[in-house]
Amino acid sequence: QVQLVESGGGLVQAGGSLRLSCAASGRTLSSYAMGWFRQAPGKEREFVATIRWSGSSTYYADSVKGRFTISRDNAKNTVYLQMNSLRPEDTAVYYCAASEGWPISAWRSYDYWGQGTQVTVSS
Repeated sequence: QVQLVESGGGLVQAGGSLRLSCAASGRTLSSYAMGWFRQAPGKEREFVATIRWSGSSTYYADSVKGRFTISRDNAKNTVYLQMNSLRPEDTAVYYCAASEGWPISAWRSYDYWGQGTQVTVSS
């Protein structure tokens, strides 16, 4: 079992930045692909970014490309999402997830999920 805990969410003005962290316990993350997803009220869960276990490959949703950066520190068992140039439409609960495979944006194929952290961007 892998337990994931997100942190770093909060309230920020449009144009600002936040860095989300996802800390894992139970198992080392070094063999898992990691993803970030988000869900706004009344909307479906949305893929944000993913990174391979080695960090060698990353993918981003078009809506965040060029503004968000996913990274990982396997030694610290932590994954990060640096979010810059935030927009009101980025407001959502952000979740991190772990997969033993490489499902990229297919959220149903992720094996473990955190509880989420709220990000609110004011205009």
